Amino acid sequence: METQKRMTTETAYQDPKTMESQKEMTVETAYQAPKTVKTQKGMTTEAIYRCFIYVALITLAISIIIPVAWVFLASVKKNSEFYGSPWAMPKSFYFQNFIDAFQKANMGTYMLNSVMVTALALFILLIVALPAAYVLARYTFRGSKLINTFFKAGLFINVNYIVVPIFLMLLDGDTFLRGQLGDGFLLDNLFILAVVYAATALPFTIYLLSSFFQSLPSTYEEAALVDGAGYFKTMISVMIPIARPSIIAVILFNFLAFWNEYIIALTLIPGPNKTLPVGLMSLMAAQKSATNYGQMYAGMVLVMLPTLILYIIVQKKLTQGMTLGGLKD
Repeated sequence: METQKRMTTETAYQDPKTMESQKEMTVETAYQAPKTVKTQKGMTTEAIYRCFIYVALITLAISIIIPVAWVFLASVKKNSEFYGSPWAMPKSFYFQNFIDAFQKANMGTYMLNSVMVTALALFILLIVALPAAYVLARYTFRGSKLINTFFKAGLFINVNYIVVPIFLMLLDGDTFLRGQLGDGFLLDNLFILAVVYAATALPFTIYLLSSFFQSLPSTYEEAALVDGAGYFKTMISVMIPIARPSIIAVILFNFLAFWNEYIIALTLIPGPNKTLPVGLMSLMAAQKSATNYGQMYAGMVLVMLPTLILYIIVQKKLTQGMTLGGLKD
């Protein structure tokens, strides 16, 4: 009994301090509880957001990879395998489809034409666009704003809408040349097709390159001028090497456009000098009654393969070219 009285007395004396400490703990807990809940909610929201992003990216990747992989597998199937189950795996790799596509369907000739036109168009485009973009980005002169406006306006013109005027202009030129020289060379000419490709790509290319040149500090040019370099040498030796990532991005974008272009090539090349996309469509049209699916898919692989290889090679430089243009000094 005495021990219980002592414990009760000690507890009675300690109650005020205990109550104060309990109140402080309750207040701290009250302040900390919302933070904990908020943190937990934030983590949950972030996890849901990441999960959504991953699901979207995986779905997008699957929607791209499966059709491409199926085309590659279909290109090595025998024609008889398509009549059973088109989605089945090939029983054996039948590479004769590629040989037939090159020899019987002239896909090798069409591919060579596409390589020539694309390379020539890129060369002409860079020769014209690089100096133009550099001058418009780094120098101000009378009419520079008007020229910039015209090039930006060209971004909103769909090339497919002006194919007929281009064709009529070349046709009139051919008629004039036949009257003067006895023969015309503006239509069914791969060089003229490359020039048209380069001309239609000028607005986009100049806009992208000039945006990159504008982001560069003027200290590079000042240092080159101090060393005795002129304007042309400064552009060639200093500024263009710095712009290499942006140039690679321009080359890749325009390569994809030129390599896969169909409407302009079909209109301006009515003869046998077809490019690869036009040749592939002609092959599909010629085989409507008895389609050789393996040969047709082999032609599709020939169209896709160069672009995939080029993208794998320059993908890092492409990312740099797309991001460096937005940097400011």
